[in-house]
Amino acid sequence: MTDKSISQEDFYKFREFFYRKTGIQFEDSKRYFVDKRLIERIVATESGNFRNYFVMLRFETSGEELQTLTNLMTVNETYFFREEYQFQCLVASILPEITAQKKDYSPIRIWSMPSSSGEEAYSIAMYLLEYWPGINQWDVEIISSDIDTKILAQARLGNYGTRSIQKLPSHLLKKYFKCNRDGYQICDDLRQAVEFTRVNLMKPADVRAYRGFDIIFCRNLLIYFDDLSRRAAADTFFDALNPGGFLLLGHSESMSRISSLYQVRKFTDSVVYQKSKEAQ
Repeated sequence: MTDKSISQEDFYKFREFFYRKTGIQFEDSKRYFVDKRLIERIVATESGNFRNYFVMLRFETSGEELQTLTNLMTVNETYFFREEYQFQCLVASILPEITAQKKDYSPIRIWSMPSSSGEEAYSIAMYLLEYWPGINQWDVEIISSDIDTKILAQARLGNYGTRSIQKLPSHLLKKYFKCNRDGYQICDDLRQAVEFTRVNLMKPADVRAYRGFDIIFCRNLLIYFDDLSRRAAADTFFDALNPGGFLLLGHSESMSRISSLYQVRKFTDSVVYQKSKEAQ
């Protein structure tokens, strides 16, 4: 028999554990959301009650159940060309500055984090192909990362419903997608242009290899973190950027309130954050 009750103490125990593992902080207002998903996993794993499930979650060496639960707990809400003004800033202001300081013609490296179901990374690729003349002279590498393995698999498939393509110009929908019974399938060329990887920003072992980026998109992730986790993320992105590299946040986020490491750059289209060209 399964005990589906989650006490206040249980909620606080789980919240602290999940925060330490992911950097994501659940407020009391998210109690129903969290409890519902915990109960779902207690039933699925036949743990019987929260206590047994929590013991298993903490001490399972494979980490499979934590990953499954993380997939359930993370929110993935996005669509193509979301906050398009930042893509306009990318091609009009940021990329010309990046290419002007690259003397070795090494590839331009862009990191999109979190990837969610892939709309942001594919939007970047599409925007460069359509609106940046330099795409014919420069190699570009786009890496898109997320903590959620299920959403990464979805991103790699590149199948989207009408909600995802609602802001996409019709001529681009026709050019880069084909209709199927599931909705819209993005073309193979764009799917191959993005590398999707699993990364937990709060795990040093996960982010250690992520270096040498010219541009990082991290939009609408830091709103789920507390101040300590935001500062840790800011440090991670700073280390991942090349000197002179740029960080783009969501419209409601501000690096100025999180870290003093970055210089604020106010372009015509957007406010972005830059790593000093002298920084190492």
